[in-house]
Amino acid sequence: MADSVKFNDAGLVPVIAQDAEDGTVLMLAWANREALEETAQTGYGTYFSRSRSRLWRKGEESGNRQKIVQILLDCDADAVIYRVEQIGGIACHTGHRSCFYRTWEADSWKENSDVIRSAEEMYGKK
Repeated sequence: MADSVKFNDAGLVPVIAQDAEDGTVLMLAWANREALEETAQTGYGTYFSRSRSRLWRKGEESGNRQKIVQILLDCDADAVIYRVEQIGGIACHTGHRSCFYRTWEADSWKENSDVIRSAEEMYGKK
């Protein structure tokens, strides 16, 4: 399956996680070949963490896993969408439902949603 994907020079492809039920864009992350293949095999969202230089199994620390409903590849084969069931309702490490919780309004960014569960609660650290 990963043979059809055009990875960038770093061996990564951008992945959008989208709520399969209502279409909300939950997050943007990156995947390498191994992450895509693991996602397809296990049925749960796996990414490549650029900051940790390793696979990142969404929810491995927070419990907020992503059950894969569908994997989509765009027309240029250089972007992927994971349509997911977001377990726990939280996709963002900040505790928001979506990583896109800020909206530009007039002259500044405003939060458009509340924190569902604090980062301290999810990760046990400040």
